[in-house]
Amino acid sequence: MNSHVIDYQIKGESIQIVEVELDPLETVIAEAGAMLFMEEGIQFEAKMGDGSTANQSLFDKLLSAGSRVLTGESLFMTHFTNRGNKKAKVGFSAPYPGTVIPIDLATSRGNELIVQKDGFLCAAFGTKLSIVFNRKIGAGLVGGEGFILQKLQGDGKAFVHAGGTVIERSLQNETLRVDTGCVVAFESQIDFDVETSGSLKSMIFGGEGIYLATLRGTGKIWLQSMPIRKLVQALSPYGSNRRKEASSLLGGLLES
Repeated sequence: MNSHVIDYQIKGESIQIVEVELDPLETVIAEAGAMLFMEEGIQFEAKMGDGSTANQSLFDKLLSAGSRVLTGESLFMTHFTNRGNKKAKVGFSAPYPGTVIPIDLATSRGNELIVQKDGFLCAAFGTKLSIVFNRKIGAGLVGGEGFILQKLQGDGKAFVHAGGTVIERSLQNETLRVDTGCVVAFESQIDFDVETSGSLKSMIFGGEGIYLATLRGTGKIWLQSMPIRKLVQALSPYGSNRRKEASSLLGGLLES
């Protein structure tokens, strides 16, 4: 089905939100709990599935909802519809600080995009969400890091959330190796795998982890500088940053 045509604005800098303007009877779908505000006339409903397939059977809805659970997302998606007689806005924010990436699926090859399992924020009604299992052995070994991904299909606007600064790159029959948690999204023709990062000594003492994501081919990719895993580690009282302040001269004196 054709996706609804929605207008939007990205607001903020380091902690961004997306503000979507809906005409009467237009709908935007979003992850449960993503809504920040909604103006008068907007009504929402929790549903199983994205609504992209008309007359979908209960079994298909349960199958779609069950696949979302595998990605760690809610069983339901929230549909926001403008039931009023004039334009109205609804705003969405991500679960942690970062950048909102607007992507026009109509310009992506095959009208589809592969996104990290927790990257989807919201999209125009008509966008189809499904999961993709990476069958590569390397990706399977690291489970959550690239084994289960989300696929977005459609011809409308979709919004993906990333942590920190976002880098958009266009590969031209190239290979790029990236920290596994820093891959946000890529076009479906890109070959994605997770491979060991190097020699045994490098893996143990290099500080870059045992695995790296490898992207090969021609197409667009989006990377993030601060995945949630690194953010949690940085803020953790047992993380690698816990002694940095105390290690300075002033910090050591104050601590003593």
